[in-house]
Amino acid sequence: MPVAEAVETYVALRRAAGFAFKSEGSCLKSFAAFCDARGESSVRAQVAIEWAGLAQGVPQRARRLGIVIRLARYLRAEDDRHEVPPAVFGAEKSPRPVPYILSLDQIRQLIHAAAQSGYRTLRRETYRTLFALLACTGLRVSEAIRLRFDDITPDGLVIRCSKFRKSRLVPLHDTARAGLDRYLQRRCPYAPDDDHVFVSLRRKPLILNDVATAFQTAVRVVGLPPGPGRARPTPHSLRHAFAVRALHTCPDGRDAITRHMVALSTYLGHAKVADTYWYLEAVPELMTDIADRCERFVTGERS
Repeated sequence: MPVAEAVETYVALRRAAGFAFKSEGSCLKSFAAFCDARGESSVRAQVAIEWAGLAQGVPQRARRLGIVIRLARYLRAEDDRHEVPPAVFGAEKSPRPVPYILSLDQIRQLIHAAAQSGYRTLRRETYRTLFALLACTGLRVSEAIRLRFDDITPDGLVIRCSKFRKSRLVPLHDTARAGLDRYLQRRCPYAPDDDHVFVSLRRKPLILNDVATAFQTAVRVVGLPPGPGRARPTPHSLRHAFAVRALHTCPDGRDAITRHMVALSTYLGHAKVADTYWYLEAVPELMTDIADRCERFVTGERS
């Protein structure tokens, strides 16, 4: 089977399994064309390394080669003429950066700063409400700016086809719902022809760059210092802070902790529960809690 045909079969299989596989599919088509130009009818390790090496940076090379490695493993299961290349460019994914965890007081300051920034326009209410919603729900910024009127239901916010093409329901506290209602009373007359919850002064849906700019403006006003490892606060820090607060409330007991972690992972829309457990090792305060509980367990304490 020619490499191009094998790639088509593999890409179709991954998409049938529920993966979007857009950038990966494009990469593999490029690789197949590269193989065809060299007269290769199967995956060759040296050819794969040469193709991946065309990328400018080492991380991009590692990612391209990783995509081919997974293809080669799939093809080799039925045809051992395919070679699985070694990961000569290192790991595909670099370690996750240290998160910037905002305290409740810092979150209040940021929301207050957003409410005072710029002219006395809808912009103030938009970012005050948006940042408060991110902080109390743990939504991704992309999920919040895609919200539409119909997504606000009596049971909570419906997050439709978010990351990993999953949908979920996020409950809203009464205070969060009241704040959202107050914002919509001002927002609806401003852009009646658009049904996005959050809009810019251009009467268009917010974009990620606009949110990042508004957040950094608030950060400068508040004067937040760099975090561990020179971590910088970003809008995603509001989601991190929510996750850490939720983990701090985790009850004792193996079964209770397991249920708590699974529930939080589902609530946050994580594809893998390991993404939720990452907070335990990324946040020193949580690691300290774990160490304390382990010490009490070893010494026989149960309180």
